[in-house]
Amino acid sequence: MAAAKILAFAGSVRRESFNRRLLPAAIEGARAAGAEVTHLELADYPLPLFDQDMEARDGLPANARKLKELFKSHGGLLLACPEYNGSITPLLKNTLDWVSRRDGAEAGSVPYKRKVAGLVSASDGRWGGIRGLTQVRHTLTILGCIVLPEQYCLSAASQAYDEAGRIKDDKVRSGAAAIGARLAGFLKDGNI
Repeated sequence: MAAAKILAFAGSVRRESFNRRLLPAAIEGARAAGAEVTHLELADYPLPLFDQDMEARDGLPANARKLKELFKSHGGLLLACPEYNGSITPLLKNTLDWVSRRDGAEAGSVPYKRKVAGLVSASDGRWGGIRGLTQVRHTLTILGCIVLPEQYCLSAASQAYDEAGRIKDDKVRSGAAAIGARLAGFLKDGNI
């Protein structure tokens, strides 16, 4: 049986992002459970702010097409999601919106249908980004994804990393890794 393929990225491009630092632990959990993980940086796929007039005039941006192909070639999504004002980040929402757009005869929902998503978040607040995850979960569900009921939220994130940006506490590392492992296991076994 082929290894489960997971596409992993953070909803932030900020160099010191707590979520970009948390994501590798979730990726390691998925890899340890036998998944093949593609880790991408959204900074490598810049997109304009979603604009239907621009889309009608110019078509789908090249980076949106590249991301659509990556989404379609992976069975799972592993997302590290910052929370901005209790909601999804503009970067993540814009990315999900562009990837959802119809391209030629292909329906926009194609890159999301039957995908399984695992979610982690990190925030310096005491809720660990859970309010933002609620919005991400809602958006992915509307798009056709199955979102794992488990998620991992790291609060007080500014205290969680050492000077090199590595996670200090094994409990934090294992909490994020468990989501990656759960996603890999679901993709392998189909058991939620």
